Amino acid sequence: MSDVRHVLVLPDRDAAEEAAEALGERFGVREEPQLVRDALAGEDDAEDAQWLLVLRDEDRRLDPGELDAFAGEWEGWREEP
Repeated sequence: MSDVRHVLVLPDRDAAEEAAEALGERFGVREEPQLVRDALAGEDDAEDAQWLLVLRDEDRRLDPGELDAFAGEWEGWREEP
């Protein structure tokens, strides 16, 4: 089984937490995605950070285009591998 992951980039923690909750309802994701704060080097201000949702998809059942549109609802996007 390969280690397939999707990374959704979201503008803030609230958006990331809301999207994480909605993933289960929309896509049937059972495993909670990993939530990661990503800040540019030297940036300490929380407003300059992006938040990443990392989803495992070993069965390759999540459509990348649908995930990108989903992240767009929170002004985010799906990061290409």
